[in-house]
Amino acid sequence: MLETGIMAPSFSLPDQNGEMHTLEEYRGRKVILYFYPRDNTPGCSKQACGFRDLYPQFMEKDAVVLGVSKDTVASHKKFEEKYQLPFVLLSDPELSCIQAYDVWKEKNMYGRKTMGVVRTTYLIDEEGRIVKAFGKVKAADNPAQMLEELG
Repeated sequence: MLETGIMAPSFSLPDQNGEMHTLEEYRGRKVILYFYPRDNTPGCSKQACGFRDLYPQFMEKDAVVLGVSKDTVASHKKFEEKYQLPFVLLSDPELSCIQAYDVWKEKNMYGRKTMGVVRTTYLIDEEGRIVKAFGKVKAADNPAQMLEELG
């Protein structure tokens, strides 16, 4: 996990519609950048729906919500449509952003070691600096936790 106080690594990734997004285009706004393991899994769906349900409040605070996983653009599109997600889902199958934000780790699943995304959320300020970093977040609690962090 990256330290707070440093500049957030830049990225350029496609969203669920194939449109490219960079961190720089969100300068002047707070960014909630959350990394999750996989579309359409119970925890990830719960987390995404939590952000969806609180989305109007994030908008009131002029904050952007960006979800990132290694799923494809097509997978993100289905995930967005299934749960009517109003925010951007970024596709990172090459793991460039996932590795830059230090969330690609060895995990222990049922006694088997595998590599995967550790559910992590960063709060990035208007200048692009990481002000809060939360590792191994609880999927269901994370959206409300992030709203609280915005004050």
